[in-house]
Amino acid sequence: MYVETVKKTMKLPKTVRILDTTLRDGEQTPGVAITVDEKIRIAKKLDKLGVDTMEVGFPASSPGEMRAAREILKLGLNSQICGLARVLRSDLDAAIDTGVDYIHTFIGTSPLHREYKLKMSQEEILNKSVESIEYIKDHGITAEFSAEDATRTEFSYLKEIYNAVEEAGVDYINVPDTVGVMVPASMRWIISEIKKTIKVPISVHCHDDFGMAVANSLSAVEAGASQVHVTINGLGERAGNASLEEVVMALTSQYNIKTNINTKLLVDTSEFVSRITGIKMPPNKAIVGENAFAHEAGIHVHGVLQKAETYEPITPEMVGHTRRIVLGKHTGANAIKAKLEEYGIELNKDQFCKVFDQIKKLGDKGKCVTDADLKAMSETVLGRAQKEIVKLEGFSVMTGDNVMPTATVKLNIDGTIKTAAKTGVGPVDAAINAIQSLVGETADIELKEYNIEAITGGTNALAEVFVIMGDNNGNRATGRSTTDDVVLASVEAVLDSINKILIER
Repeated sequence: MYVETVKKTMKLPKTVRILDTTLRDGEQTPGVAITVDEKIRIAKKLDKLGVDTMEVGFPASSPGEMRAAREILKLGLNSQICGLARVLRSDLDAAIDTGVDYIHTFIGTSPLHREYKLKMSQEEILNKSVESIEYIKDHGITAEFSAEDATRTEFSYLKEIYNAVEEAGVDYINVPDTVGVMVPASMRWIISEIKKTIKVPISVHCHDDFGMAVANSLSAVEAGASQVHVTINGLGERAGNASLEEVVMALTSQYNIKTNINTKLLVDTSEFVSRITGIKMPPNKAIVGENAFAHEAGIHVHGVLQKAETYEPITPEMVGHTRRIVLGKHTGANAIKAKLEEYGIELNKDQFCKVFDQIKKLGDKGKCVTDADLKAMSETVLGRAQKEIVKLEGFSVMTGDNVMPTATVKLNIDGTIKTAAKTGVGPVDAAINAIQSLVGETADIELKEYNIEAITGGTNALAEVFVIMGDNNGNRATGRSTTDDVVLASVEAVLDSINKILIER
């Protein structure tokens, strides 16, 4: 609502070009090294995604970079293939030799870069910039010029150098926030001021040092920029670059600006690049994170189940994601009922209450209940004996190094309280021995089979215990229990099986 009101005051472009630099700046992420074959695979993904231009590397930096650019060009992709080059003739020749149809050339322009890195005057930098653009255009190649560290460059000089390269025939002017020092208001100002004197399209390249790369990129578009440099998952030097998925979805959904990106492929592309680079995304990463469309709180889940827009600004299907209902201590009954319905599990009121209470208890212990956990708990409740002739009143176990495992079990057997303590090869064996000694006084029932399985990975996984008990008359019954305590699960499963046998008698 408020976004729509503000948009009416802006003169926004109808479309924005996306220049992806995952294969260049993204590879500069500390700890990331992408092979030529991997670059080719990522390039195919980016092309399918629909990026307008992909910056595939820095050809002058190594033979591998040159080979990667050449191999990607052989693919005949729809995207323009761009190579990075300093304003040095050797860099430009290396890029030209690969056959790329787009060269992004740059040189530092801020006082810091002039004095400490380049040791060059403003005039020298301007002349080299103009010469590089003229050289690129003489070869019939699309040229983009970046004044590196533009956002810490004197504005009068910045305008001068941009005007000079425009006269030399540059196709795109890029304003890089090289160390991410801008805020949205200052980015909006600098782009709007540059646009007053520059006629060629303006591009922006924002870094995320203060977490504002996406916001600054969007502010640049508001002020007239028509191309944005991005990377998949926000990869890049230091804190990274503007995230492609976040920029694109904000442009598409919030600004109603078109891009050529197939948004339904965002999650797939994100996960692919994550696997190749080894950089895992935080669960709460916007748009593509595991939790981007996950809901746990009962109020939220209830709203989403009634109408998704109550707690989702966009649908998960728009980006190739799926909605996920997470079960935990904040989960309401509606969420659990929806999950059970999804899996075709029908519980009566009493059975549902038992599952609901168990989920709450597990949540209070810090455990998130997975779908597999829910299924196992539901199956356990559904399979429980209809009557408890033998009921657990309490138990304790003692075990450890150089200690004989001992279990004390207290049972209510048809109204009579009985207690026994037994040893075993482990705490589970000791507990089962104690139960059998108590039940054996009235019914000769023995353990025939015992199985245990961890429902999910991790040390906090629920244990699902399945047993078969039998008596001398040939009666057999299965018992099952699912809980976070292995010994308790074993005790409950054994008692469930015993009760079924006693009921049959």
